Amino acid sequence: MDVKMEQKVTQTSQTQSLTMVQAVNDALKTMLEEDERTILLGEDIGKNGGVFRATEGLQEKFGEDRVVDTPLSESGIVGTSVGLAVNGFKPVAEMQFMGFIYPAYDQIMTHVSRIRMKTMGHFSVPMVIRAPYGAGIRAPEVHSDSVEALFTHMPGVKVVCPATPYDAKGLLISAIEDPDPVIFMEPMRSYRAHREDVPEGKYTVEIGKGEKLQEGDDITIIAWGAMVPVAKQAAKQAEQQGITCEVLDLKTLYPLDRDVIAESVQKTGRCVIVHEAHSTGGLGNDIVSVINDTSFLYMRAPIERVTGFDVPVPFFALEDHYMPTPKRVLQSIEKAVQF
Repeated sequence: MDVKMEQKVTQTSQTQSLTMVQAVNDALKTMLEEDERTILLGEDIGKNGGVFRATEGLQEKFGEDRVVDTPLSESGIVGTSVGLAVNGFKPVAEMQFMGFIYPAYDQIMTHVSRIRMKTMGHFSVPMVIRAPYGAGIRAPEVHSDSVEALFTHMPGVKVVCPATPYDAKGLLISAIEDPDPVIFMEPMRSYRAHREDVPEGKYTVEIGKGEKLQEGDDITIIAWGAMVPVAKQAAKQAEQQGITCEVLDLKTLYPLDRDVIAESVQKTGRCVIVHEAHSTGGLGNDIVSVINDTSFLYMRAPIERVTGFDVPVPFFALEDHYMPTPKRVLQSIEKAVQF
Protein backbone atom coordinates (compact mmCIF):
# COMPACT_ATOMS: atom_id res chain seq x y z
CA MET A 1 0.00 0.00 0.00
CA ASP A 2 1.43 3.41 -0.96
CA VAL A 3 1.69 6.36 1.42
CA LYS A 4 -1.27 8.15 -0.12
CA MET A 5 -3.54 5.16 0.35
CA GLU A 6 -2.29 4.67 3.90
CA GLN A 7 -3.36 8.23 4.66
CA LYS A 8 -6.79 7.61 3.16
CA VAL A 9 -7.57 4.44 5.06
CA THR A 10 -6.62 5.80 8.47
CA GLN A 11 -10.31 6.66 8.95
CA THR A 12 -10.83 3.01 9.91
CA SER A 13 -8.56 0.20 11.01
CA GLN A 14 -10.31 -2.28 8.73
CA THR A 15 -10.00 -2.36 4.95
CA GLN A 16 -10.94 -4.77 2.20
CA SER A 17 -9.50 -5.24 -1.27
CA LEU A 18 -12.26 -4.32 -3.73
CA THR A 19 -12.78 -3.76 -7.41
CA MET A 20 -14.72 -0.65 -8.42
CA VAL A 21 -17.99 -2.53 -8.95
CA GLN A 22 -17.60 -4.15 -5.53
CA ALA A 23 -16.96 -0.72 -4.02
CA VAL A 24 -20.18 0.56 -5.61
CA ASN A 25 -22.05 -2.40 -4.12
CA ASP A 26 -20.49 -1.74 -0.72
CA ALA A 27 -21.50 1.93 -0.84
CA LEU A 28 -25.09 1.01 -1.65
CA LYS A 29 -25.17 -1.59 1.13
CA THR A 30 -23.73 0.92 3.59
CA MET A 31 -26.41 3.50 2.85
CA LEU A 32 -29.26 0.98 2.74
CA GLU A 33 -28.21 -0.13 6.22
CA GLU A 34 -27.81 3.39 7.59
CA ASP A 35 -30.81 5.20 6.16
CA GLU A 36 -34.16 3.52 5.61
CA ARG A 37 -35.08 6.31 3.19
CA THR A 38 -32.54 4.97 0.68
CA ILE A 39 -34.26 3.03 -2.10
CA LEU A 40 -32.71 1.48 -5.22
CA LEU A 41 -34.62 1.35 -8.51
CA GLY A 42 -33.60 -0.14 -11.84
CA GLU A 43 -33.95 -2.83 -14.45
CA ASP A 44 -32.82 -6.30 -13.27
CA ILE A 45 -31.13 -4.87 -10.16
CA GLY A 46 -32.92 -7.21 -7.78
CA LYS A 47 -32.76 -10.95 -8.29
CA ASN A 48 -30.14 -10.65 -11.04
CA GLY A 49 -28.04 -8.06 -9.21
CA GLY A 50 -27.80 -5.84 -12.27
CA VAL A 51 -26.00 -6.33 -15.58
CA PHE A 52 -22.61 -5.79 -13.90
CA ARG A 53 -23.66 -7.28 -10.52
CA ALA A 54 -23.33 -3.88 -8.86
CA THR A 55 -26.43 -4.60 -6.75
CA GLU A 56 -25.80 -8.31 -6.23
CA GLY A 57 -27.24 -9.63 -2.97
CA LEU A 58 -28.89 -6.35 -1.97
CA GLN A 59 -32.51 -7.32 -2.68
CA GLU A 60 -32.07 -10.56 -0.77
CA LYS A 61 -30.71 -8.62 2.20
CA PHE A 62 -33.01 -5.57 2.18
CA GLY A 63 -36.15 -6.80 0.45
CA GLU A 64 -38.13 -5.94 -2.66
CA ASP A 65 -39.45 -2.68 -1.20
CA ARG A 66 -35.93 -1.27 -0.87
CA VAL A 67 -34.32 -2.75 -4.00
CA VAL A 68 -36.96 -2.48 -6.69
CA ASP A 69 -36.93 -4.27 -10.04
CA THR A 70 -38.61 -1.85 -12.45
CA PRO A 71 -40.15 -2.17 -15.90
CA LEU A 72 -37.92 -1.36 -18.89
CA SER A 73 -38.68 2.36 -18.78
CA GLU A 74 -35.89 4.81 -18.04
CA SER A 75 -38.32 7.71 -18.06
CA GLY A 76 -40.50 5.85 -15.57
CA ILE A 77 -37.54 5.01 -13.33
CA VAL A 78 -36.39 8.62 -13.15
CA GLY A 79 -39.92 10.04 -12.89
CA THR A 80 -40.74 7.70 -10.02
CA SER A 81 -37.47 8.67 -8.33
CA VAL A 82 -38.40 12.34 -8.54
CA GLY A 83 -41.69 11.65 -6.77
CA LEU A 84 -39.91 9.65 -4.09
CA ALA A 85 -37.23 12.33 -3.62
CA VAL A 86 -39.59 15.24 -3.11
CA ASN A 87 -41.50 13.13 -0.57
CA GLY A 88 -38.57 12.46 1.70
CA PHE A 89 -36.88 9.39 0.21
CA LYS A 90 -33.36 9.09 -1.22
CA PRO A 91 -33.76 7.10 -4.41
CA VAL A 92 -30.80 5.72 -6.32
CA ALA A 93 -31.87 5.03 -9.90
CA GLU A 94 -29.76 2.80 -12.12
CA MET A 95 -29.52 3.19 -15.87
CA GLN A 96 -28.22 -0.12 -17.22
CA PHE A 97 -25.96 1.86 -19.57
CA MET A 98 -25.50 5.59 -19.97
CA GLY A 99 -26.58 5.21 -23.58
CA PHE A 100 -30.02 4.15 -22.31
CA ILE A 101 -30.53 7.43 -20.45
CA TYR A 102 -31.98 9.34 -23.40
CA PRO A 103 -35.66 8.44 -22.81
CA ALA A 104 -35.22 9.93 -19.31
CA TYR A 105 -33.57 13.11 -20.56
CA ASP A 106 -36.82 15.06 -20.53
CA GLN A 107 -37.47 14.08 -16.90
CA ILE A 108 -33.93 15.08 -15.89
CA MET A 109 -33.96 18.39 -17.75
CA THR A 110 -37.47 19.56 -16.90
CA HIS A 111 -37.96 18.14 -13.40
CA VAL A 112 -34.84 16.72 -11.72
CA SER A 113 -32.68 19.77 -12.38
CA ARG A 114 -35.35 22.46 -11.81
CA ILE A 115 -37.51 21.57 -8.82
CA ARG A 116 -35.37 23.44 -6.30
CA MET A 117 -35.53 26.53 -8.52
CA LYS A 118 -39.21 26.18 -9.44
CA THR A 119 -40.25 25.82 -5.80
CA MET A 120 -37.91 28.62 -4.64
CA GLY A 121 -36.04 26.18 -2.42
CA HIS A 122 -39.08 24.64 -0.73
CA PHE A 123 -38.32 21.25 -2.32
CA SER A 124 -35.06 19.60 -3.29
CA VAL A 125 -34.42 16.38 -5.19
CA PRO A 126 -31.98 14.23 -3.20
CA MET A 127 -31.60 11.49 -5.78
CA VAL A 128 -28.75 9.76 -7.60
CA ILE A 129 -28.79 8.44 -11.15
CA ARG A 130 -26.11 5.77 -11.58
CA ALA A 131 -24.96 5.36 -15.18
CA PRO A 132 -22.29 2.90 -16.33
CA TYR A 133 -20.58 4.58 -19.28
CA GLY A 134 -17.82 4.37 -21.84
CA ALA A 135 -16.24 2.12 -24.42
CA GLY A 136 -13.68 -0.64 -24.04
CA ILE A 137 -15.84 -3.63 -23.04
CA ARG A 138 -16.99 -4.63 -26.55
CA ALA A 139 -20.62 -3.68 -26.00
CA PRO A 140 -22.92 -3.09 -28.99
CA GLU A 141 -24.79 -0.04 -30.30
CA VAL A 142 -25.58 2.68 -27.73
CA HIS A 143 -24.09 0.80 -24.76
CA SER A 144 -20.73 2.61 -24.93
CA ASP A 145 -21.68 6.30 -25.03
CA SER A 146 -19.88 8.90 -22.94
CA VAL A 147 -22.24 11.86 -22.88
CA GLU A 148 -21.35 13.64 -19.64
CA ALA A 149 -21.49 17.01 -21.43
CA LEU A 150 -25.27 16.66 -21.83
CA PHE A 151 -25.53 16.94 -18.06
CA THR A 152 -22.64 19.27 -17.22
CA HIS A 153 -24.55 21.80 -19.34
CA MET A 154 -27.65 21.35 -17.17
CA PRO A 155 -27.54 23.65 -14.10
CA GLY A 156 -29.12 22.04 -11.07
CA VAL A 157 -27.53 18.63 -11.52
CA LYS A 158 -24.11 17.59 -10.22
CA VAL A 159 -22.03 15.17 -12.28
CA VAL A 160 -19.53 12.84 -10.61
CA CYS A 161 -17.13 10.31 -12.14
CA PRO A 162 -14.76 8.19 -10.00
CA ALA A 163 -11.61 6.56 -11.33
CA THR A 164 -10.77 4.21 -8.44
CA PRO A 165 -12.60 1.83 -6.08
CA TYR A 166 -11.83 4.08 -3.09
CA ASP A 167 -13.32 7.13 -4.77
CA ALA A 168 -16.27 5.15 -6.16
CA LYS A 169 -17.44 4.20 -2.68
CA GLY A 170 -16.72 7.56 -1.03
CA LEU A 171 -18.21 9.65 -3.81
CA LEU A 172 -21.33 7.48 -4.11
CA ILE A 173 -22.02 7.82 -0.38
CA SER A 174 -21.55 11.59 -0.72
CA ALA A 175 -23.90 11.63 -3.71
CA ILE A 176 -26.63 9.75 -1.84
CA GLU A 177 -26.32 12.17 1.09
CA ASP A 178 -26.32 15.25 -1.16
CA PRO A 179 -29.54 17.30 -0.97
CA ASP A 180 -29.51 17.81 -4.73
CA PRO A 181 -29.53 15.42 -7.71
CA VAL A 182 -26.31 13.75 -8.82
CA ILE A 183 -25.51 11.95 -12.07
CA PHE A 184 -23.03 9.28 -10.98
CA MET A 185 -20.99 8.02 -13.93
CA GLU A 186 -19.29 4.65 -13.54
CA PRO A 187 -16.56 3.74 -16.07
CA MET A 188 -17.40 0.20 -17.15
CA ARG A 189 -13.86 -0.46 -18.33
CA SER A 190 -12.66 0.19 -14.76
CA TYR A 191 -15.26 -1.97 -12.99
CA ARG A 192 -12.90 -4.93 -12.60
CA ALA A 193 -9.65 -3.46 -13.89
CA HIS A 194 -7.87 -3.41 -10.54
CA ARG A 195 -8.33 -3.68 -6.80
CA GLU A 196 -7.32 -1.41 -3.96
CA ASP A 197 -7.76 -1.24 -0.21
CA VAL A 198 -11.10 0.36 0.63
CA PRO A 199 -12.19 1.15 4.20
CA GLU A 200 -15.04 -0.85 5.62
CA GLY A 201 -18.07 1.08 6.77
CA LYS A 202 -18.96 4.63 5.93
CA TYR A 203 -16.64 7.34 4.65
CA THR A 204 -17.06 10.13 2.11
CA VAL A 205 -15.09 11.80 -0.67
CA GLU A 206 -16.00 15.44 -1.21
CA ILE A 207 -17.99 16.28 -4.34
CA GLY A 208 -16.59 19.25 -6.25
CA LYS A 209 -12.93 18.56 -5.48
CA GLY A 210 -10.36 17.22 -7.92
CA GLU A 211 -7.10 15.58 -6.93
CA LYS A 212 -3.49 15.92 -8.01
CA LEU A 213 -2.33 12.35 -8.50
CA GLN A 214 1.22 13.10 -9.56
CA GLU A 215 3.55 16.08 -9.28
CA GLY A 216 5.27 17.43 -12.37
CA ASP A 217 6.85 20.59 -13.74
CA ASP A 218 6.56 20.43 -17.54
CA ILE A 219 2.91 19.81 -18.37
CA THR A 220 -0.48 19.11 -16.78
CA ILE A 221 -2.63 16.16 -17.89
CA ILE A 222 -6.31 16.40 -16.93
CA ALA A 223 -8.53 13.32 -17.04
CA TRP A 224 -11.37 11.51 -15.27
CA GLY A 225 -12.90 8.06 -15.09
CA ALA A 226 -11.38 5.43 -17.36
CA MET A 227 -9.01 7.98 -18.87
CA VAL A 228 -7.07 8.45 -15.63
CA PRO A 229 -5.04 5.23 -16.10
CA VAL A 230 -4.41 6.26 -19.72
CA ALA A 231 -3.11 9.64 -18.54
CA LYS A 232 -0.87 8.02 -15.94
CA GLN A 233 0.58 5.59 -18.49
CA ALA A 234 1.33 8.46 -20.87
CA ALA A 235 2.97 10.40 -18.04
CA LYS A 236 5.18 7.42 -17.27
CA GLN A 237 6.24 7.16 -20.92
CA ALA A 238 6.93 10.90 -21.06
CA GLU A 239 9.14 10.62 -17.99
CA GLN A 240 11.46 8.36 -19.99
CA GLN A 241 12.05 11.38 -22.24
CA GLY A 242 12.78 13.65 -19.31
CA ILE A 243 9.31 15.25 -19.33
CA THR A 244 7.64 15.42 -15.91
CA CYS A 245 3.84 15.49 -15.98
CA GLU A 246 1.38 16.66 -13.36
CA VAL A 247 -1.70 14.40 -13.50
CA LEU A 248 -5.11 15.62 -12.30
CA ASP A 249 -8.20 13.48 -11.69
CA LEU A 250 -11.19 15.84 -11.73
CA LYS A 251 -13.59 13.35 -10.04
CA THR A 252 -16.44 15.90 -10.23
CA LEU A 253 -17.30 17.15 -13.71
CA TYR A 254 -19.90 19.67 -12.58
CA PRO A 255 -19.16 21.80 -10.72
CA LEU A 256 -15.55 21.76 -11.90
CA ASP A 257 -12.75 22.28 -9.39
CA ARG A 258 -11.42 25.44 -11.02
CA ASP A 259 -8.81 25.92 -8.30
CA VAL A 260 -6.99 22.63 -8.81
CA ILE A 261 -6.96 23.20 -12.57
CA ALA A 262 -5.66 26.77 -12.33
CA GLU A 263 -3.03 25.95 -9.72
CA SER A 264 -1.57 23.16 -11.84
CA VAL A 265 -1.54 24.84 -15.26
CA GLN A 266 -0.13 28.05 -13.79
CA LYS A 267 2.72 25.93 -12.48
CA THR A 268 3.44 23.95 -15.67
CA GLY A 269 2.33 26.38 -18.40
CA ARG A 270 1.12 23.52 -20.60
CA CYS A 271 -1.91 21.23 -20.60
CA VAL A 272 -3.33 18.11 -22.24
CA ILE A 273 -7.00 17.25 -21.60
CA VAL A 274 -8.05 13.63 -22.11
CA HIS A 275 -11.61 12.34 -22.46
CA GLU A 276 -13.27 9.62 -24.49
CA ALA A 277 -16.38 11.62 -25.33
CA HIS A 278 -16.67 13.32 -28.70
CA SER A 279 -14.43 16.31 -29.34
CA THR A 280 -17.12 18.75 -30.44
CA GLY A 281 -19.15 19.92 -27.44
CA GLY A 282 -17.09 17.81 -25.05
CA LEU A 283 -16.29 18.81 -21.49
CA GLY A 284 -12.71 19.46 -22.56
CA ASN A 285 -13.92 22.66 -24.20
CA ASP A 286 -15.23 23.95 -20.87
CA ILE A 287 -11.93 23.11 -19.21
CA VAL A 288 -10.15 25.12 -21.90
CA SER A 289 -12.44 28.03 -21.00
CA VAL A 290 -11.56 27.67 -17.31
CA ILE A 291 -7.86 27.78 -18.18
CA ASN A 292 -8.40 30.78 -20.45
CA ASP A 293 -10.30 32.61 -17.70
CA THR A 294 -7.86 31.86 -14.89
CA SER A 295 -4.46 31.16 -16.39
CA PHE A 296 -4.11 32.44 -19.97
CA LEU A 297 -1.03 34.56 -19.31
CA TYR A 298 0.76 31.60 -17.72
CA MET A 299 0.47 29.36 -20.78
CA ARG A 300 3.60 28.52 -22.77
CA ALA A 301 1.84 26.45 -25.45
CA PRO A 302 -1.67 25.94 -26.86
CA ILE A 303 -3.83 23.53 -24.87
CA GLU A 304 -4.02 20.05 -26.40
CA ARG A 305 -7.08 17.77 -26.31
CA VAL A 306 -7.06 14.01 -26.82
CA THR A 307 -10.63 12.78 -27.23
CA GLY A 308 -12.94 10.39 -28.96
CA PHE A 309 -13.88 11.29 -32.51
CA ASP A 310 -17.03 13.00 -33.76
CA VAL A 311 -18.70 9.74 -34.74
CA PRO A 312 -20.89 7.27 -32.84
CA VAL A 313 -18.82 4.84 -30.80
CA PRO A 314 -17.97 2.15 -33.39
CA PHE A 315 -18.48 -1.59 -33.23
CA PHE A 316 -15.94 -4.07 -31.85
CA ALA A 317 -13.37 -4.09 -34.66
CA LEU A 318 -12.83 -0.32 -34.55
CA GLU A 319 -13.47 0.40 -30.87
CA ASP A 320 -9.78 0.50 -29.96
CA HIS A 321 -9.14 3.06 -32.71
CA TYR A 322 -11.81 5.33 -31.25
CA MET A 323 -10.48 5.38 -27.69
CA PRO A 324 -7.73 7.75 -26.55
CA THR A 325 -4.55 5.77 -25.91
CA PRO A 326 -1.32 6.50 -24.03
CA LYS A 327 0.38 6.83 -27.42
CA ARG A 328 -2.00 9.57 -28.57
CA VAL A 329 -1.67 11.37 -25.24
CA LEU A 330 2.14 11.14 -25.42
CA GLN A 331 2.10 12.66 -28.90
CA SER A 332 0.12 15.63 -27.58
CA ILE A 333 2.51 15.97 -24.63
CA GLU A 334 5.47 16.10 -27.02
CA LYS A 335 3.69 18.61 -29.25
CA ALA A 336 3.01 20.96 -26.34
CA VAL A 337 6.49 20.67 -24.85
CA GLN A 338 8.16 21.24 -28.23
CA PHE A 339 5.98 24.24 -29.14
